[in-house]
Amino acid sequence: MKMSTINFKRVLKQGIINFWRNGIISFASLLVMVVTLSVVGSLILGGSMLDAGLSLLKDRVDINIYFRTDAGEKDILTLKDSLSALSEVKKVEYTTREQSLSDFKERHKDNTLILNSLDELDENPLGATLSVRANDPSQYEGVAKYLEENPVMTTAGVNIIDKVNYYQNKKTIDKLSKIIDSSQKLGFAIALLFAVIVVLVTFNTVRLAIFISKDEISVMRLVGASNWYIRGPFIVAGMLYGLLGSIIVAILFYLATSWIGSATANFFGGINVHNFYTQNLFQIFGILLLTGLFLGAISSFMAVRKYLEL
Repeated sequence: MKMSTINFKRVLKQGIINFWRNGIISFASLLVMVVTLSVVGSLILGGSMLDAGLSLLKDRVDINIYFRTDAGEKDILTLKDSLSALSEVKKVEYTTREQSLSDFKERHKDNTLILNSLDELDENPLGATLSVRANDPSQYEGVAKYLEENPVMTTAGVNIIDKVNYYQNKKTIDKLSKIIDSSQKLGFAIALLFAVIVVLVTFNTVRLAIFISKDEISVMRLVGASNWYIRGPFIVAGMLYGLLGSIIVAILFYLATSWIGSATANFFGGINVHNFYTQNLFQIFGILLLTGLFLGAISSFMAVRKYLEL
């Protein structure tokens, strides 16, 4: 156990020495690692912000059922109860004709023409409404189909529902979801491309390091050093690229989000990107760190295995 600890310390020390000794080559690998992790971090942060913004939007989306002016309140309340009993429905709010008119006047209180026109009418031109909120936006289609398949008729045999605005809201949500889905796919492709570049650059960096250290490696093999003892310092150097790269990216993201934080609140439903980043700093940094360590280690491992023929 004591010998293993000594070997581990030697491998770690030699890996750090290899990292600094390669100078410009190590700097180039670190730079590419920073760029790649920046792309990965941007995808994580941007995707999380978009998801949060979409969630806020979905929470505000509902479908409104507008009733004919001759619809009876008893029939409306019966429909309200039947909708509330559906498993897809989270909440149903009823707005009377009188409240609809009052809300309409409040929205147009500065438009004297509209208010004067309403005063000229003998009766309230607006019908009652039901605002239905589903547990999930995908369930609104089921609610709309329920309304189509279970119409409530007036005494004259006419459906009491004048209009349901489901399809207008559905187009908006579907369009936004498609934009987010496309951006996530594009971002994944970009991150994958940079990951390949990192592996290739680090791969060639380790190849050069192996060439520089070939005499030392030959001596180590002659004295019976194990494969992992020879391979270890190069893997440590590769992981150092990932460690330093993730730290640099985390700092850069903190500075960048601090600068643009207030401006992003207008694009993500009131979410400040800097506050979001600081609140999720440990999770984001953890992903960056694991990604960087993995890319650095796997590229170093592949280079050592291929070119040392261990």
